[in-house]
Amino acid sequence: MESLGNYQPRRGLSVPIVTVLDRDGNLIEDEQRAVVRYALQERPDGRTLGADIVFAAGTNGEWNRINNQRRQQVCQIALEECRAGIRPQVQMWAGITAPTRAETINNLHHSIEIGADAAVVAPLSIEDVEDPVDFVIRDVGEVFNRRARVIPIFLYDNADIAAPGKPPHLRTRDVKRMAELDYLRGIKVTATKSVLGNYTRAASHFKAQGEFTIYFGNAYLIFDLFASPEGVAGWAAKAWNRYVTRNSKPAGVVAGPANALPREWRRAWEVAQDSNSSLMARYARVLYALRDACEFQRNGKPYRPTVACLKAALAERGVIGCDAVARGTPALDAEERAEFARRVQRVFNLASESLEAGCLSENPSSSPPLMASLNG
Repeated sequence: MESLGNYQPRRGLSVPIVTVLDRDGNLIEDEQRAVVRYALQERPDGRTLGADIVFAAGTNGEWNRINNQRRQQVCQIALEECRAGIRPQVQMWAGITAPTRAETINNLHHSIEIGADAAVVAPLSIEDVEDPVDFVIRDVGEVFNRRARVIPIFLYDNADIAAPGKPPHLRTRDVKRMAELDYLRGIKVTATKSVLGNYTRAASHFKAQGEFTIYFGNAYLIFDLFASPEGVAGWAAKAWNRYVTRNSKPAGVVAGPANALPREWRRAWEVAQDSNSSLMARYARVLYALRDACEFQRNGKPYRPTVACLKAALAERGVIGCDAVARGTPALDAEERAEFARRVQRVFNLASESLEAGCLSENPSSSPPLMASLNG
């Protein structure tokens, strides 16, 4: 098996792109390409102001609502768009997780064949995998041995997508064992600060410095962990954050909301790295406003159809023409869809009024905004 040598994971903003489907659940290829291009926010000189990493067939891509053929098609399209033009700095990471071990391994083969920069797997989401360590060491390792080619593997830890009967999070000791593998290079963690701390505190023991990286899946944590302390309470919070993370900084952030606001999230990550309090506050106001716009009430309880809202936001921007979600994905009804259109326009207006020039996402298409779900 070949070695990854001095491979260094890509740092920065990872956008887990949505999958654009028609109302029969079929992939709309041209609109899928438009979503990737929008996430990249490419300038004429080839520099991108949005995603550093395009993560295809992940949670926001409704991986568990589409079949394996569509998972692979989404990854193929994402790769082609990332490779188009002069975008060498952008990487495409393929989500290979599927409900079964066989499909997941098939997706890994496909990722190698198309030349994906990395593959992302959530072992606890694979229904017939009992031991995640055994799967990553034996099953994944066997693929690399047979093909004599290796691509980096990143773990995906998210309690919301764990298969029934599985623990909500990977055990730290198991992650440490898997991290001994040359091809295992990091983990994306969607969890609370305390759970995240279990990984950040242990990361220094996994591999040499910088060889095993952690990405925030709960993107809004950047406004907490990187905030400059103010007053006694602020310094106390800073001390607690340092204890939780052992002063370890993540390599990047995986932000689902960046589907709608890629430039804004990219810049938010940059100012957070600099602990620029004034700018962090401005970006936090806009990005939290988008999160709040996605919450509704049903039967007196909070209802947050995030994927449906991200697709609706892209439709309002004119990036896509159909914002249908897959069967089983929480959806917006007609009244909620109309209300969300008003809310998200207020978010776009707030961004225009309060954020830096050049840091506002632009639609490369000239298509007018559409209320797709209402227009059929």
